[in-house]
Amino acid sequence: MKKTSTRLADGRELIYYDSRDDSVRDAVDRRPLDRTVTTSEVRRDPLLGDAVAIASHRQGRTYHPPAGECPLCPSEGDRLSEIPDSSYDVAVFENRFPSLAGDSGRCEVVCFTSDHDASFADLTEEQAGLVLEAWTDRTAELSHLPSVEQVFCFENRGAEIGVTLGHPHGQIYAYPFTTPRTALMLRSLAAHKEATGGENLFDSVLERELAGERVVLETGHWVAFVPYSAHWPYEVHLYPRRRVPDLLGLDEDARTEFPQVYLELLRRFDRIFGEDEPATPYISAWHQAPFGTLEEFDGVVREDFALHLELFTIRRTSGKLKFLAGSESGMNVFINDVPPETAAQRLREVAS
Repeated sequence: MKKTSTRLADGRELIYYDSRDDSVRDAVDRRPLDRTVTTSEVRRDPLLGDAVAIASHRQGRTYHPPAGECPLCPSEGDRLSEIPDSSYDVAVFENRFPSLAGDSGRCEVVCFTSDHDASFADLTEEQAGLVLEAWTDRTAELSHLPSVEQVFCFENRGAEIGVTLGHPHGQIYAYPFTTPRTALMLRSLAAHKEATGGENLFDSVLERELAGERVVLETGHWVAFVPYSAHWPYEVHLYPRRRVPDLLGLDEDARTEFPQVYLELLRRFDRIFGEDEPATPYISAWHQAPFGTLEEFDGVVREDFALHLELFTIRRTSGKLKFLAGSESGMNVFINDVPPETAAQRLREVAS
């Protein structure tokens, strides 16, 4: 992998990740852009103890542009985009409309391929492996920023999810705090460790799932399963067999095998509801240990956390979406219409 860091016309960082070591990335951003001005602010909710990012400047972000005006496609002739070069393998840049910025963290966009009409599932194993390298490198780099405590790599796909750009891409949020979801896991981890005299909760969960009927696929280094208490109709968790706290901890064997496993999962998701159904909308989210102190979680260290990927769709059956209504949105108590065992069976049936 070759990494080339440069700057866009407004000063934001742009990084190319290339599979070829002889790639040259010297194209200049020719757009007449002013410096990006953001109004991002993180506010704490005194009742719930969680955080809300206030980012009014995002109201003006690009919204469903025609394919010929996509800002994530390579620049070509007089059509200038966020990527000055005429092609790229993987490109990462600071978001022009970030939810988090400055002392409030950082947001980046990850372009998986220059092919506007592709999706992650269309990538080759080599291309998917390069995306993994980019995620890993950005996790390492962002963890060194003084304002960053947790790094979150994710992809939203589909207009139903709220995606405003059709080009295959994901995002990276670098939070200045430990996110509420991760804090819940860490508290459960601490309680289980104390109650069992040192047992690791993630290890126990994985062991139970391996012995049950919800495993979707498993290889020498990865296990994918529908969790016992899945929140979403079709939800899969992907774990490396060897527990590591973050993407940096994956060994070479796990990195080599990841593209094969992940691409297979994504392709199965696209076949859940039948060949005639539109592409399945999904969220794919990496859960990594925070880089900040874990003192508030008694007895827990970073190495106790287990890196894992959560993949789920908001479609519950053909032509119908799962909406977060009163119980889910008002009380955070999910109601799942599809038994996890049924979802796992369906995902095994659609194996390629």
